Amino acid sequence: MASKLLLTLSLLLLTLILHTFGTTALAKRTNPNPPPNQNPTTTEFIKSSCKATRYPAACVQTLSGYASAIRQSEQQLAVTALSVSVSKTRSCASFVKRMGSVKGMKPREYNALRDCVENMNDSVDRLNQSVKELGLVGMGMGMGKAKGKGKAKDFAWHVSNVQTWVSAAITDQDTCLDGLDGPHVDANLRASVRPRVVYASQVTSNALALVNHFASKYRSA
Repeated sequence: MASKLLLTLSLLLLTLILHTFGTTALAKRTNPNPPPNQNPTTTEFIKSSCKATRYPAACVQTLSGYASAIRQSEQQLAVTALSVSVSKTRSCASFVKRMGSVKGMKPREYNALRDCVENMNDSVDRLNQSVKELGLVGMGMGMGKAKGKGKAKDFAWHVSNVQTWVSAAITDQDTCLDGLDGPHVDANLRASVRPRVVYASQVTSNALALVNHFASKYRSA
């Protein structure tokens, strides 16, 4: 039974890898030379900002492709980081859901994957909320120094909401990992799923760090 499950997992992973390769190749054909269009100053801005995160290499890797949209805006950097987190977490949830369809899986393993999908979907919802909320920051008050108690209060309110929701999203991801780390989950299954959840969690952690970085910069402006 274990060897059959391993074979099924291997075939599913191969299918997903081929699909990812095809999607990447299509993206390259559609936009073959994005790096030359990037402003070196913006790229350095991203690298410098990513030093404030726990996973700077992943931060630079996931955000450099959006340099033209980010420019040198602390807010846009944070919004983009959150949007990337939404994408990575949603992709992870879809992958875990596919893994749950593998035949030969034990009921407790299936339940662990089902719970993980629910947690990751909850995480996506919270992150989507955060993207919208952070986009409201600055509306009607400009992006310079907050003037007056009312504007400062509005800024603090929006940012506090984002920080709360992103923190909750990370908790959802950690809960998924806790379920996968149980002794009832097959080691091969865990090895297939866990790295993707960990990566999504790292990207989300980076997004929260960039939100905090933006907030501190804005308050001190």
